[in-house]
Formats: sequence, C-alpha cells, structure tokens
Amino acid sequence: MGLPGPDAEFRDALNDGRFTIQKCGDCGTHIYYPRVLCIECGSQELNRIEPSGKGVVYSVTTLRRKPERGGDYNVCLVDLEEGVRVMSRVEGLAPDAVKIGMNVQAFVGEVDGAPNVLFRAVDGDAS
Repeated sequence: MGLPGPDAEFRDALNDGRFTIQKCGDCGTHIYYPRVLCIECGSQELNRIEPSGKGVVYSVTTLRRKPERGGDYNVCLVDLEEGVRVMSRVEGLAPDAVKIGMNVQAFVGEVDGAPNVLFRAVDGDAS
C-alpha cells in the first residue's frame, strides 16, 4: 500500500468506479493529474470533484501490437469541458475510427486488471 496523498485518493475513487479531478477552492482551476498544490495559484485548497466526463478528442495515435498480444489500440488526448486534458483511449471503435474532434464520454473501465479512465464515442461528434 502506498503513502496517502492525491494519487492514492484518485486511485481509491477509481477502485470505487468514480473518475475524479481536483478543483482549487481558492481560484477555481480544475486540475488533472492529481497534485498537492494548485498549478495556477499554489493553493493547497484542492477539492476532489466528479467531472461531467464530456470531452473532445484533441489528438490520437494508434499503437500497433501483434494480435496474440491484444491487437492494435488507440491512445488519445481528450480535452474535458472542465478544461483539463486526459491521456486515455476510446473503447468500442477500431483504432483508426477515432478522430480528432470526436465527442466522447468518460467512464471507469478496466485495463490489464486495473481500473482506468476510458472514453466512448457519443452522438453528435464534431469530426
């Protein structure tokens, strides 16, 4: 078991099926990945919130793997409507079907036996 802190709180939430980010209680900045200080004002008043999960694919690439190792998959950067950027992947589509500008929704899924923030495409994508 690791030391308590923002990363442990984030992982505990994922283990409970919740995706959380931080919001500064002083300046209102949303923060992802978990920090001990606000990246904007340096405050320690960081609260954990559940974002809407709505986002847009900012960039995407395909990682190639042999079929026996699980096959190809996408890795993307997603801009959430709260203003943070998350590295993840879009599930449920062929890797080359994921496009920049695509509207996505976050969910907590499993990758290699551990809970992770993943995305799925939603209707009305901008691509």
